[in-house]
Amino acid sequence: MKTLFKAALSVIFVGFSLISCKEDDDYETIQYADKVKIDSVKIVNDTMAVFGVQSIRTYSTYASQCQGFYGYDYIQTDNFTRNVTAYQYHTNGSCVQANHVSANQINFSPQKVGTYTFKFWKGDNSYITKTIVVE
Repeated sequence: MKTLFKAALSVIFVGFSLISCKEDDDYETIQYADKVKIDSVKIVNDTMAVFGVQSIRTYSTYASQCQGFYGYDYIQTDNFTRNVTAYQYHTNGSCVQANHVSANQINFSPQKVGTYTFKFWKGDNSYITKTIVVE
C-alpha cells in the first residue's frame, strides 16, 4: 500500500513539474513608462469642505492598444499647489495602432482650509490649471 501511495505521489509530482515548466508566451510585459499629456480635467465641485473627498478625473489619449495609464506623479510644491503628471505604459504586444482615450482619477482630500491650485501637465511647458476652494 505504501509503495502504491509513493508511486501515485511520484506521478502527481512529475505531472505538476511538467505543467509548471510550460512556457507561457500569451502575455504582454511592460517595456517602459513615460509621460503622457493630460488632454482635459473634470472637477465636479470647485468648492468643498475640509476633510471631504472629491474625485478629479483626467483624460489622456493613447496611440495604440499597447499603451495605457500607468500612474500619476503627484507633487505638492507648497501647502496649496499640486503638480500632476500622468504616465503611460508601453507593452511588447502586437497591437492595433488606433487612438483611444482613457479616463483616470485622483481622490483629493484636503486637510486645511484654503485655495488649492492644481497644475496638470499637458505637454512641453504647458499646464491645465484648476482651482478648488476648501472651506
